[in-house]
Amino acid sequence: MQLSIVIPLLNEGESLNELYNWIASVMQSNSFSYELLFIDDGSTDYSWEIITALSQQDTNVKGIRFNRNYGKSQALHAGFKCVKGDVVITMDADLQDSPDEIPELYNLIIKDGYDLVSGWKKKRYDSKLTKNLPSKLFNAAARKTSGVKLHDFNCGLKAYNQVVVKNIDVYGEMHRYIPVLAKNAGFTNITEKVVKHQARKYGTTKFGAERFINGFLDLITIWFLSRFAKRPMHLFGALGVLMFIIGSCSAIYIGISKLYKLAQGLPAILVTNNPWFYIALTTMIIGTQLFLAGFLGELILRSKRQQERYRIAETIA
Repeated sequence: MQLSIVIPLLNEGESLNELYNWIASVMQSNSFSYELLFIDDGSTDYSWEIITALSQQDTNVKGIRFNRNYGKSQALHAGFKCVKGDVVITMDADLQDSPDEIPELYNLIIKDGYDLVSGWKKKRYDSKLTKNLPSKLFNAAARKTSGVKLHDFNCGLKAYNQVVVKNIDVYGEMHRYIPVLAKNAGFTNITEKVVKHQARKYGTTKFGAERFINGFLDLITIWFLSRFAKRPMHLFGALGVLMFIIGSCSAIYIGISKLYKLAQGLPAILVTNNPWFYIALTTMIIGTQLFLAGFLGELILRSKRQQERYRIAETIA
């Protein structure tokens, strides 16, 4: 099979028929063998009924329905687990991503040998104040922190070699950073392609301004994980030892200073009345806690078990 098209969605019933017809037209005109996988992330409208009807009229259409809303990352994770196509395309269900981009994205993976091609919505039809400006700041921070030189990390339209999606773990809200996850997994042949962005035709966006705050927090998380996920002791242990040494040296200095003054008959205050004593003590305690945090991180890393992240209510295969 040449293509797997994975579409996570939440309450997009109005756009699904039009999106399906558009994708089917592109697939037929290019003679692609494909599967179209809709991931219903707990929709409360009639989205699943439409997916079920489409699957009955077209065997290429498949579906997964969550029993409640778990988030886009979990939807992509579920989709990536069962895709069969040589190239995997992800796109949103709101008709803002154009299926006409799929053939060129496919060729960039198959003919040009890229591991991942990320869409770049160079010209956007969103609010400049609430979406465009925050998005530019977010993408600049992501480029600087991750080292992946993309203009639009959050674009839903992406193409992957199948081996990439089978070897990355998309969890939490890390769908924004799939290119970074791919890079950390060793897939460094990553590029971007300018794609068309269209104004939303039906409904309203499911993402609010909080996604940018969450995005920056996730960026810190992925920076830490990319450097210390396999060796937490290298960070916490090193900081802990450093702070403990500083605290110990300070305490020793305070003690020696006290003894020297007593030996010379000089006036000296009680050690416990010296504010630097408490600073040294606090530093030693924090250093010990950081060291223990690194030690516990190592233990957790070695004993972690895969946990259920979502529940699937129904599947159309």
